[in-house]
Amino acid sequence: MGSSPLWEKVSALLLMSVLFVEVSTSYIQYNTSAGIVDGKLNVHLVPHTHDDVGWLKTIDQYYVGSNNSIQGACVQNVLDSIVVALLKNPQRKFVYVEQAFFQRWWTEQDEATQEVVKKLVDSGQLEFINGGWCMHDEATVHYIDMIDQTTLGHRMIKKQFNKIPRIGWQIDPFGHSAVQAYLLGAELGFDSVYFARIDYQDREKRRLDKSLEVVWRGSKTFGSSSQIFASAFPVHYSPPRGFNFEVNSEDSPIQHIYRATHADSFDVFDIYRMILLYDYNVDLRVNDFIDAALAQANLTRTNHIMWTMGDDFQYQYAESWFKQMDKLINYVNKDGRVHALYSTPSIYSDAKYASNEAWPLKEDDYFPYADGPYSYWTGYFTSRPTFKRFVRVLSGYYLVKTCRFMLYHYLFSLGSQVIRGLYVWLGCTTSRVSGGRRPSGPFTSVLGDALGIAQHHDAVSGTAKQHTTNDYAKRLAYGASQVEMVINLAIPCLANFGQKCGSNSSSINLSQCNLLNISYCPATEDISDEKGLVMVVYNSLGWNRTEYVRVPVKDNHLLVRDADGNVVEAQFIEIENASIQLRNVYVKAYIGKSPKDAPKYWLVFEVSVPPMGWNTYFISKATKQAFKENDQKMYHTSTISTPDNDTVEIGPGNFKMEFSRTSGQLKRVVNRRTGVDLPVQQSFLWYGSSTGDEQDSQSSGAYIFRPLSGHPTAASRLVTLKVVKGSIVDEIHQQFNSWIHQVIRIYKDKEIAEFEFTIGPIPTDDDFGKEVITRLTANMMTNKTFYTDSNGRDFLQRIRDHREDWNLSVTQPIAGNYYPLNLGMYLADKKYELSVLVDRACGGSSIQDGQLEIMLHRLLLADDGRGVGEALDEIVCIDDGCEGLVARGSYFLNINKLGSGAIWRRTKGQEIYSPVLLSFAHEEERIWKSSHTLKATTMDPNYSLPPNVALITLEELEDGTVLLRLAHLYENGEDVINSALAKVELKKIFAGKTIKELKETSLSANQEKWEMKKRNWRVQGDTVEHPDPVKGRSVNNSTLIVELGPMEIRTFLLRF
Repeated sequence: MGSSPLWEKVSALLLMSVLFVEVSTSYIQYNTSAGIVDGKLNVHLVPHTHDDVGWLKTIDQYYVGSNNSIQGACVQNVLDSIVVALLKNPQRKFVYVEQAFFQRWWTEQDEATQEVVKKLVDSGQLEFINGGWCMHDEATVHYIDMIDQTTLGHRMIKKQFNKIPRIGWQIDPFGHSAVQAYLLGAELGFDSVYFARIDYQDREKRRLDKSLEVVWRGSKTFGSSSQIFASAFPVHYSPPRGFNFEVNSEDSPIQHIYRATHADSFDVFDIYRMILLYDYNVDLRVNDFIDAALAQANLTRTNHIMWTMGDDFQYQYAESWFKQMDKLINYVNKDGRVHALYSTPSIYSDAKYASNEAWPLKEDDYFPYADGPYSYWTGYFTSRPTFKRFVRVLSGYYLVKTCRFMLYHYLFSLGSQVIRGLYVWLGCTTSRVSGGRRPSGPFTSVLGDALGIAQHHDAVSGTAKQHTTNDYAKRLAYGASQVEMVINLAIPCLANFGQKCGSNSSSINLSQCNLLNISYCPATEDISDEKGLVMVVYNSLGWNRTEYVRVPVKDNHLLVRDADGNVVEAQFIEIENASIQLRNVYVKAYIGKSPKDAPKYWLVFEVSVPPMGWNTYFISKATKQAFKENDQKMYHTSTISTPDNDTVEIGPGNFKMEFSRTSGQLKRVVNRRTGVDLPVQQSFLWYGSSTGDEQDSQSSGAYIFRPLSGHPTAASRLVTLKVVKGSIVDEIHQQFNSWIHQVIRIYKDKEIAEFEFTIGPIPTDDDFGKEVITRLTANMMTNKTFYTDSNGRDFLQRIRDHREDWNLSVTQPIAGNYYPLNLGMYLADKKYELSVLVDRACGGSSIQDGQLEIMLHRLLLADDGRGVGEALDEIVCIDDGCEGLVARGSYFLNINKLGSGAIWRRTKGQEIYSPVLLSFAHEEERIWKSSHTLKATTMDPNYSLPPNVALITLEELEDGTVLLRLAHLYENGEDVINSALAKVELKKIFAGKTIKELKETSLSANQEKWEMKKRNWRVQGDTVEHPDPVKGRSVNNSTLIVELGPMEIRTFLLRF
């Protein structure tokens, strides 16, 4: 058979292919320049990567790309690759979020690369969205932590690029909070917020009625004034099926015959490509694209849809994505049925707003989240309870950095040489590292960085692998040690009359007791006859505080004196066995050495501290004469008894609790001052953890809470009871079983009960995981209703087995009614309120009317299949032995008449978050008094903040400005008195100092308030005029009085 002319041409081409490949490919160009087209469906391709700040690997491992046997991910490769790919085509775009990664990468780049990146940002090719240090969780984080980590990222972006993020991008957190919508959305100046995870029933309903995109009003107080456009993705934050172009993806790339742009006709090169390309698929892939686009268009409103082109740690080789998207845009737009374009969420939001569409209204929040009938993501509300407590403790500790700023303020009048000398020694000079934030000495930003990382949605949530959680804890511990060094220097300097202080001039060796909760405090356990113990108490809040403190001591022959030399009433209580056992194990586990002989007593006494100030107390060995003279003040040992009567009552003041001698459990709570008398029972129970069953294979895990049944097992029905009574505090010690111990305390003149629990090691000899709860049962008719906080800020009404936005199909009556707690929860009927506040993030619910339950600890024997690949089975090892984790913590109970509980919840909530700071030094009382100011406030001594206002940020920034935030603590209508407009006098906060400049800013302080442009999104069916919320007026530069309306947070930059 003779050869055809076509084959001869092809044969010749095959012989010369090497010579022509480079020439032919040099002309390939794609048209990706088109913008939005009216009258067509516009498909916005949004290239992104989701880079977890730790999860399966540590943050360092993710950044450098190590430990890839767990997960192949390298963030520095992603960022390197993206810059190169964006430079190849000016139409390409990319969005990035996590500043904890980006800032590390940025500091490694040379100036030339930094200039290139700045141009990419200026042109809009590279855009920062969300912009925080991490993508924070929304269930287990406190609003102050959310603000701090967001501010940290925004400050870096503003400093390096002079850019202000416009978009919230919370694509991976497991449910979404009301506070995220209005506070970490609208109040940041965001135009919109995007996310992926909403309840599977909610998503299905919203897909049907085109309500995935809504206007979200998260605040009852602010209403429409703080609303935001919110978009839930149709499925996930990955591309539609078939359009993932990561290098190892199995999805088909676009394979095509590309005619050189200079060619006028079909030539031999086109024949060559046609012969060799057996898998030409342009038409097929274009049709696939259009089918997917039209399907998604049926789920939303307007002619704009978004495709999230990326996933976890993708764009390791960015060109593999962009090359395929270049082709898609080119060929889809040539086809003409729909229109594709490179885009960002900002461009997409602009298009949605320009459409003038009226959107469905969303109120409240998106909790709880479930991705299947038996898969409620409510276990992580409690997972890793001790790590959650660690984060919360250090969050409150970080607020004490105000001590460092007020040191500067307080010493200002002493002369600039003192200030400069002290600040240089404290390490308050910065280098280029970390954007000019990394110190050369002890500095609070180390803890700020660690806390920013810890707010990540797989960190404080308790959903990372164990080795990653260990890394989070290590970073926090190191950061805390740096802050402790600063505080231990700052407090003596604050109190030493302004004498020169620093490492070479001060012999004061202050220390703190970070393991005080397990009765370990070397300073208080070693009080000599020669030198007594000086205790400096610092208060970071803007109010006077009177509280009780307890420290472990070995001797009950001690006296406590205040700054005026008066003997302070004190009480000694024998340290319970549970604390001694914890001390023996956990001191060695934490610090690597066995503790000395255990102390015998808790020394309990009252302290009083001025606002943002300190007070000093002296503990010394007491002589026989001192004991005789102060006999009425001293209680060498408390009265300890086993009750004889059937009812045991404790409480040295108006607040009383009654217990049954027979059962050993709580029976009744009484407040004689208010006349509230309420039968209340308290018990510990545990849910057996499912490992799957015939209905579904889903098991309980780090994320998922799936109990075996709706009836938890009681830890004990007969509880061992011991009563401790004294003039300051009464205690009930309860032993529920071998691994649950509880102490209930009521202090004199305090209308509150403190429940200190010790749970663990949780046994597994029955082969069941256990999820341990405390349950309070009150004689109240609550009509399925209870109230939980949103990130420690607003309280939201919850109704059992109910959702506001859809008819709930109840498949998990326990797990499906759990909600996140950061501040607490309460019940209310027609007469009373029963409130409980917590000391860390956890989950809570009301499964029956009048009942309130809080999950305190979890130990699980199976993974829940959501990626972690480990059972939640925490252990502690010392020497050659290991045992299960013991969790110790506290929750606080109060009862009130209806409408009166908010004052206690708000005030006590601030005190729990920001406890007084105790620092100790061994020094003679006479010598200390001769060289130190014993009691003072850094504010005007006759001033304190209003009771409805908290100072939540006071920090000096790198440019010398001071960041100040003030927060109103009450919602509109929450309290008759305290929900009113509040006024704060800045001149009295900074007494003796002149504020030369004051600028009000957005919440993250990256733009002035007047620059914020809020969009007026239209709401479907919303024809009612909404009254403006009560908000403070602009600050008069003469009077410097700041007004705050209910729930208002105002942020300022000051110069002195």
